[in-house]
Amino acid sequence: MSPLPATPVDLLVVGAGVVGLAHAVEAHLRGLRVAVVERDAFAAGASIRNFGHICVTAQDGDALRYALAGRERWLWLAAKAGFDAAEAGTLVVARRPEEMAVLEEFAAVRGVEQVRLLDAAAVARHLPGPEALGGAHLPLDLRLDSPTAVPAVAGWLAGQGVPIAWRTSVLSVEPGLVRTSRGDVRAARTVLAVGHDLDRLLPDVAEAAGMTRCLLRMLEVAPPDGLRVAPGVLTGLSLLRYGGFAGRPSAEGLRDAVAAEAPELLDAGMNLMFTQRPGGAIVLGDTHHYSPTHAPFDDEAMAELLLREGARLFGAPSLRVLRRWRGQYASSAAGVLDAAVADGVRAVSVTSGIGMTIAHGLAPAVLDSLFWHS
Repeated sequence: MSPLPATPVDLLVVGAGVVGLAHAVEAHLRGLRVAVVERDAFAAGASIRNFGHICVTAQDGDALRYALAGRERWLWLAAKAGFDAAEAGTLVVARRPEEMAVLEEFAAVRGVEQVRLLDAAAVARHLPGPEALGGAHLPLDLRLDSPTAVPAVAGWLAGQGVPIAWRTSVLSVEPGLVRTSRGDVRAARTVLAVGHDLDRLLPDVAEAAGMTRCLLRMLEVAPPDGLRVAPGVLTGLSLLRYGGFAGRPSAEGLRDAVAAEAPELLDAGMNLMFTQRPGGAIVLGDTHHYSPTHAPFDDEAMAELLLREGARLFGAPSLRVLRRWRGQYASSAAGVLDAAVADGVRAVSVTSGIGMTIAHGLAPAVLDSLFWHS
């Protein structure tokens, strides 16, 4: 464990998840004296309980701008910190005419550099299981192994001389001073990157931002028949969740089709997608439920729904579960929470489930504002 800095720092980052580390990396590269405190012994929350899918192309507006910048930072960090960032893109599988209509409209807006439409045979070359009408390949997207990549970034920062105080809880924050369970830290600026736990540390700030908690249910399954799929895979349900797709005129017709055929998928907030870990296991998900506090009991029906839809996607009779888990992330209508808490203190959280995708693009904008416009 790195000790707390004995002298004042330019920036203290609270939280060593992907959002916190993104701010620490950016501050370090700008030549600022930065330190990090993290309550756990390693990043154990949403930063590693995800697909490792850097879903660049599906974003829209500011999120797309942050995602494109973040993509370049991930590739840079992969080379520096020694983890793999696979430039395999994303395969979008279309199994309904309404899904192809959304993809065709999306391709017309974005162009072939971002979206390459595929026929059924081309989809089958990537993923032979589903009876697809066609699909698309999004070549700019990346795939990471989150449980490997996030600790690697923290390790690289530590190797650069950035102190990270693990197992250190923040007790209070005020301008220029952060009190922790291991002592006080003086900092000119502070970024609170504590994700959904902002509602416990600063409940009034979270409430004012309309923040709640999104509960995910995810599975890791054995690949059917040793299947290997290089890109991340999205389905028609994904077209209803990401802004770049959901903003297309045909998206409403797709939602109506799903509601008529399988309303239980919309009720579960299903985003049927998967990525494959380096060892072959498939991360399959996910369902979404929203509440300020979630009951501790898992509804097995959600896992059964995921397994049913996953088996259909793979064209397999059943799937073998290797591991299962629940994740939580902060959620709000804005998509990003960036709130001034006090003079020189900002609370920053990605509140749309795309922290891995946009954190490294968001951090420069936050630091520009915090240091040069505060």
